[in-house]
Amino acid sequence: QVQLVESGGGLVQAGGSLRLSCAASGSIRSLNVMGWYRQAPGKQREYVAQITSGGSTYYADSVKGRFTISRDYAKNTMYLQMNSLKPEDTAVYYCWHPPDWGQGTQVTVSS
Repeated sequence: QVQLVESGGGLVQAGGSLRLSCAASGSIRSLNVMGWYRQAPGKQREYVAQITSGGSTYYADSVKGRFTISRDYAKNTMYLQMNSLKPEDTAVYYCWHPPDWGQGTQVTVSS
């Protein structure tokens, strides 16, 4: 089992930036994809971005050009740099390392 711990969430004004981190420990399957999902109040959890073991990155259309996903293999840590944040980005952000999930970190963007 892998333990995933997110950090870096918080309150930011629209147009601001935040950097989320996801630290992984345990039985890391280094060849696996990792990613971020988010869930806003009253909505289903939705895909945000993912990064493969080879470093290829993929994004939801809603965040493309604003968010950047990266991964530090030496530290078993994944990041999500979020720029030009919008109020609609407000959600709990979850780290994903199949089949495991983190506990989530709250991101709130004020208008």
